[in-house]
Amino acid sequence: MLQKPTKLKYLLGFAQGLVIVAGLVFSFSAQALEFRSVLPAKAILYDAPSKEASKVYILGAGYPVEIIVNLGDWTKVRDQLGGLSWIENKSLSAKRTVLVIAKADVKLAEDPASALVATVDKDVVLELVSPTIKNGWVKVKHRDGITGFVQSSALWGLN
Repeated sequence: MLQKPTKLKYLLGFAQGLVIVAGLVFSFSAQALEFRSVLPAKAILYDAPSKEASKVYILGAGYPVEIIVNLGDWTKVRDQLGGLSWIENKSLSAKRTVLVIAKADVKLAEDPASALVATVDKDVVLELVSPTIKNGWVKVKHRDGITGFVQSSALWGLN
């Protein structure tokens, strides 16, 4: 004998579906972001994982990129503007850098009242000395050797 599904069975099925979807959403959002930096002075980014693909643009040494997926010799990356493209793995470095997204002060310590070491303009690349964000500050180093602390809200490329 065939029984018709009751409203309770429909609601239970719907609730199970919501739990599965919520689990997937939270598992993706819980993954830590991975960043690397461009290694050569000029690295070509492509619209597909092949040298025969269209060249999209060029990034300079040290520019940070977010890793999306790695496929053998190629990695799909996201830049600070949200653009997605492909880069050869040999053009990536594990060295961590960040990009200044708004003019920022480099301070001697992790405190707004601390002595000013330097001011850096938007789009300047800084080396990340320590990836730890402490009270909203991170330790960075400029290519000229200046070291200090910058507010993390002024930087892109942090986890």
